[in-house]
Amino acid sequence: MTTDAIFLGLGLTAVLAVGSQVLARWLRVPALIVLLPVGFTAGALTDDLDPERLLGPAFSPLVSLSVALILYDAGLGLDLEHLRGHNRRVVVRLLLIGAVVTGTAAALLAAQFLGMSSRAALMLGAILVVSGPTVVGPLLNFVRPVERLQRILTWEGSLIDPIGAILGALVFHSVIASTRAHVGERAGQLLLSVAVGLAGALVGTAVLWLLLARFRIPEPLGTSVQLAAVIGAAAVCDALRDDTGLITAVAMGVAVANLPSFDVPSRNPFFETLVQLIIGLLFISISATISPSSLTGLLLPTLGLVAVLVVVVRPLVAALSTLGTDLPQGERAFIGWMAPRGIVAAATASTFSTTLVADGVGGAAKILPVTFLVIVATVAVYGFTAVPAARLLDVRRSARSRPLLVGGALWVVELGRVLRSAGLDVLMWAGLEPERERIRASGLELAPGELLAAATGQGAELEGITAVLLLTDEDDFNALAATILQGGVEGAVYRLGPPRGSHGVVAPYTGGEILFGESLVRPELARRYADGAPVVARPGAGAVPAGYDLLFRIRSDGALAPAVGGRLPDEEAGDVLVLLGPARRPEPG
Repeated sequence: MTTDAIFLGLGLTAVLAVGSQVLARWLRVPALIVLLPVGFTAGALTDDLDPERLLGPAFSPLVSLSVALILYDAGLGLDLEHLRGHNRRVVVRLLLIGAVVTGTAAALLAAQFLGMSSRAALMLGAILVVSGPTVVGPLLNFVRPVERLQRILTWEGSLIDPIGAILGALVFHSVIASTRAHVGERAGQLLLSVAVGLAGALVGTAVLWLLLARFRIPEPLGTSVQLAAVIGAAAVCDALRDDTGLITAVAMGVAVANLPSFDVPSRNPFFETLVQLIIGLLFISISATISPSSLTGLLLPTLGLVAVLVVVVRPLVAALSTLGTDLPQGERAFIGWMAPRGIVAAATASTFSTTLVADGVGGAAKILPVTFLVIVATVAVYGFTAVPAARLLDVRRSARSRPLLVGGALWVVELGRVLRSAGLDVLMWAGLEPERERIRASGLELAPGELLAAATGQGAELEGITAVLLLTDEDDFNALAATILQGGVEGAVYRLGPPRGSHGVVAPYTGGEILFGESLVRPELARRYADGAPVVARPGAGAVPAGYDLLFRIRSDGALAPAVGGRLPDEEAGDVLVLLGPARRPEPG
């Protein structure tokens, strides 16, 4: 290819990747539902997107290292505190039972439905074992199941990818060598691969500890250090033994997230952006390699394969994995309805199928297009049905807001009481013991631990928080906490505005949306409340009463909509208004 063609191909790939994700957000569907058909269509219309022409032999290693970064990011979100008791039992069973049952069933079905040779069917079965955080994570964020389900399925999706990739590599080498290796020999090869991956993770984690914990390299260089360490460790392990870099990456992520010596936020906006971009680029590139002619005669047999995997195999795996545990029936059923295939399946199929075709393995040419169809079908099935299924099984988290109110002043505690009386699940935090006692006495839930440590995953639980309201009497603390918490909690972060004309250390210069407006800054709120202005909740029909200021609207579904920067939230049917009333104490004459 010419240089101009390469420029056009790379630019078009990036535009289609991001454009598909934007379109998916606008349509309110999982991004993969848009990415795959867009990449396939673009690949059918032009040769400029073919990654093997654009990148040549570098394409496969780049895919492996990109997936390693995705798995490292997934590992950063895996908290070992949550993998205990029945949760751990379910995850381990899903990995072991799921790999054996799914791989065996897929291989048998491929031979029966698709007419593949036993060697090609075995290869496809190993490929279809994986699921992965690239599809499970976005789907779970879209569905919002209860936290326990989210943790179990996230752990499974993050760990099954490296296991499946190693299994695929072992099967690939067995097929190429046309050997019938003894089960014990294959188990030994698997253990050797795991050992190489974990050894690489140990070395990579030690390097990160030295640079981040001992030398305390600051951000943003610290993020660059993580990227380099993960890519370097994964590349060395992959060079030593195929696909062991994926084990290295996810193990490094888990170690950094859980070892107390690391002070790394559980959420890193740069990593999140990078992972989103990588996912888009990989799916556009790989789906562009599928030619329409390769799908001829495969659609109906593959749909039959998918139907059995979805309706029979996955529910069977879930039933066996949750047997004898304390999971409710609805949660067990939902686990049985969540097994989409993602980027590791596509990458493994793309990497191995070409060599198998060149070696004349019967039916090997079907591996990549069948994998593509399975990914499309499973993502579509689960993407369009997961929300109704979760609603039917009653395993969705409530849409009702769970705000965290930070501060213990009298008016803040009163606001917490009013929000709770309106049906919200209110959580509070304060640093001073008298304020904490006041919160306890009010009957409101008090968050334990240190607030900023909790935001970085080292302290109190902040999971499920839909909004943080920084309402302390310290403007600089509110401003600094807004900056830190924006990268550490799921919901939006708001803070009180400082007094007009103030010159705090950080308050005038930081982010975080300002609550209420210029007329209701912190001192004015405290003064109004001290003068007898009540905080009240009233039905939202009609205009705001004279003398009252609108603080929040609570929607009919329990969502909290604050007044921000002087802009009032739009009125909707069924709103409840949270208002600050007029002062009752007469102004001094």
